[in-house]
Amino acid sequence: MTWRNSKIFVALKCASSTRLISIIEIVKSGTTIIIAHAHVSHGMANVNPAVNTTVAAITIVNTMTIFLVDLEAVETRYTAQWKEHVPALLRKAGHNVQIIDGPTDIPSATTPGAFLNFGGTNIYKSRQVEQIGRLFCEGSVNAGDHFVFTDAWHPGIINLKYMSELLNIPVVTHGLWHAGSYDPQDFLGRLVGDKPWVRHAEKSFFHAFDHNYFATNFHINLFFKNLLDANIGTLYHSKESKKVVQTGWPMEYMDTTLTPYKGMSKRDLILFPHRIAPEKQVEIFRDLKHHLPQYEFIVCQDQQLTKNEYHNLLGEAKLVFSANLQETLGISCYEGAIVDAIPMVPDRLSYTEMYFDTFKYPSIWTESYETYTTHRPQIVKTIIEHMEFYKTRLPMLRKQTEALHERFFSAKEFLRNFSN
Repeated sequence: MTWRNSKIFVALKCASSTRLISIIEIVKSGTTIIIAHAHVSHGMANVNPAVNTTVAAITIVNTMTIFLVDLEAVETRYTAQWKEHVPALLRKAGHNVQIIDGPTDIPSATTPGAFLNFGGTNIYKSRQVEQIGRLFCEGSVNAGDHFVFTDAWHPGIINLKYMSELLNIPVVTHGLWHAGSYDPQDFLGRLVGDKPWVRHAEKSFFHAFDHNYFATNFHINLFFKNLLDANIGTLYHSKESKKVVQTGWPMEYMDTTLTPYKGMSKRDLILFPHRIAPEKQVEIFRDLKHHLPQYEFIVCQDQQLTKNEYHNLLGEAKLVFSANLQETLGISCYEGAIVDAIPMVPDRLSYTEMYFDTFKYPSIWTESYETYTTHRPQIVKTIIEHMEFYKTRLPMLRKQTEALHERFFSAKEFLRNFSN
C-alpha cells in the first residue's frame, strides 16, 4: 500500500519515542514503513532521505490548508454574509482555513448599477495578491493546499499559478464564476464586449482553475457558447471531469437569516428587488404601477434600505417581480420565496431551470419594452391572479422553496471537491 501526500503528518509510535513527521511518500510493507523524502516538523531532528522504521501503530492526520481569497463585503449584498459563512462552512467540514482578504478602507458604495466598485475591487484584489506572494515567500504554502477564489474574475489567479508552478509547489485552485464579458448583458459584456484582452483574460482564468463553479446550467452554457469552443466545453463538463461544476452557492444561512420575517402580515405589495440597471428593465415595473393602481409597487433600490428594512418589505410583500435580461442565479426571488412572496419570473435565463411553471410567464412578454407593451394585458392578468389567489399558491411555493434550496442555494457539490 502506498500513500503520497506532501501535507500528511504521521505519528510514529516506535519502541522509544513518538515523532511527528511531514511525509512526501510512505510505502508500507508488513509492519515496516519506509519514509522517503521526509523531514521532521517544526524544527525537530532531521530524518534521512530514506528511513526504515518498524512501528506499533500509525495515525494519519490531514493538515491541508484552504486559503480563502474572499470577495469584499458590501453590506446590502450577499458578499457581507459570505465573509462569515463561507469560512465557517469549510471549517465545519473539518478543514483548516486561512482567509486572504483585502483592506477595509476601500469605497463602500458599488458603482451605480453594478455588483462591485470598479476601482475599489482592484485595490482589494491587489492587496490579496500581495498576501499570496508573501505566503509563498515565507514557506507557508505547501503542496496539496487549496486556494478558493470566491470571485473567479480575479487576476490574482494568474499570479498564483506563476508562483505555484515556478516554485514547484502544486496547489489545487477553485473559482466561483458570477459574470463576465461572455454575458452580453453584464457590465463587461456591454461596455467592453469581445475585445481580445478581456476574452483572453477570462479564458486564462478558466484554464488556471482546477475547478470552475457555476450556480446554474444556464450559466455554464452561456460561458461555453460565448467564451469557449463548444467541443472544449463538452469535454470539461463531462461527468468524469471536475473542471466545470454546477453547484449551489454557499447560502445555507439564508433560511435562518430570514426566519424572523416569516409569517408576517401580508399586504397588497409587489416588489422589484433587483439592481437598477438596463438589463433589469425597471421601466417595465414602473409602468405596471400605473395599470394596477389597486396594488402598492416598490423599487427597493429607490430607497436607501438597510438589510432589515429590505427583509421587512419582503416579509410583507405578496409578489416579487422580474423582467430581467440577465440572471445567472437570482437571489432576491429566492429570498422572497422563503418568506412566502410569490416569484413571478420570465421563462428564460437561469429561471427556466430553477422555477416551477406556476411561477413563470412566457419570455416573449418582457424580452423588450416593446414586446412588453404588446403583452401588457397578459402580464396584468397574471399579476392579478397571483395577488387575488395568493393563499392557493402557498403550498406550491413552499415546495418550490425547498427545491431551490436543495439544488441552487446549498454548496454540496462545491464541498465534495475538498473531501480527498
